[in-house]
Amino acid sequence: MSDSNALHAAPLKQVVVVIPALSEEATVGSIVKAIPRQVPGASVSHVVVVDDGSTDATVAVATEAGAVVVRHPRNLGSGAAFATGRLKAVDLGADIICHIDADGQFDPADIPKLLEPLLKGEADFVTCTRFARKDMEAATPAVKKWGNRMVTRIVNWASGSHFTDVSCGFRAYTRETAHHLHLFSKFDYAQETLMLLSRGNLRLVEVPLPVKGEREHGESRIARSVLAYGTRCLMILLLTMRDMHPIRFFGAIGAFFLSVGFFLGMWVLVHWAYTGQTIPYTSFLMGSAMCVILGVVLFVLALLADMVVRQRILQERALLELRLFRDEISKRHADDAE
Repeated sequence: MSDSNALHAAPLKQVVVVIPALSEEATVGSIVKAIPRQVPGASVSHVVVVDDGSTDATVAVATEAGAVVVRHPRNLGSGAAFATGRLKAVDLGADIICHIDADGQFDPADIPKLLEPLLKGEADFVTCTRFARKDMEAATPAVKKWGNRMVTRIVNWASGSHFTDVSCGFRAYTRETAHHLHLFSKFDYAQETLMLLSRGNLRLVEVPLPVKGEREHGESRIARSVLAYGTRCLMILLLTMRDMHPIRFFGAIGAFFLSVGFFLGMWVLVHWAYTGQTIPYTSFLMGSAMCVILGVVLFVLALLADMVVRQRILQERALLELRLFRDEISKRHADDAE
């Protein structure tokens, strides 16, 4: 049986599409209406618009277009909107949750292509990549492209992955994967999600898709400038690395201080071997000793932090089991009601 026939033979998966929106009245209605209601092997049961404190007619336009609207009383950030949408999709019975932005940079017609690895059982989480193929690469400003490349390298280093785009908001995942997500950032979620799921050994797949480089209406809602966005992303990455990979985080800092300490010490030692005295580099000895001590302390701290992370992993596994158990109970109650 071909893959296409297998998809049609299997029970239809229920897909909930989540659209975070902040003052997007110009585009949110057309995005909601353009969501395909049927894809091979799945059916889009609901479109959820998470209004993150809009000050225009976003709610009215989304409601008129047929979306289920969930409102934040004030702007809480894209990370909070992602979490709200995920929880609402789970409550609506989603087998697969798909996120797409409301600004029109992603084409809703590409949703079937994005979902294909999930529907074939080849992935637990898929994300659109804008930079894997040169022929699909959008005309993005050079500074944004460079910033994304730098953040991607950091995420790959911290997670041991090989992503080409870690900041794309067009992504989808299974219901089971949703239960793995325990995110802390209210500002942004893209990089933290990838790092968290990478640690959980889930199958993460990138799907190259054409994307508009710039939005047609308004300006970016994430940050007022590339520098501000980059700074905030860097802080999120550092905190996530500290919490998820403490040995790499504290170990890298410790290795830096140890290297500086040994370098200063060897400099004085070589000078003493040639001249028989430490002057004028005597002060380097104190600096060397301080750096070596600090490096050793950081390595010890890394080991202690790793013990804390192991406890966190056990707690997350317990929480995952609880969520899966509640899911199973809910399904049984639904079957009994039918």
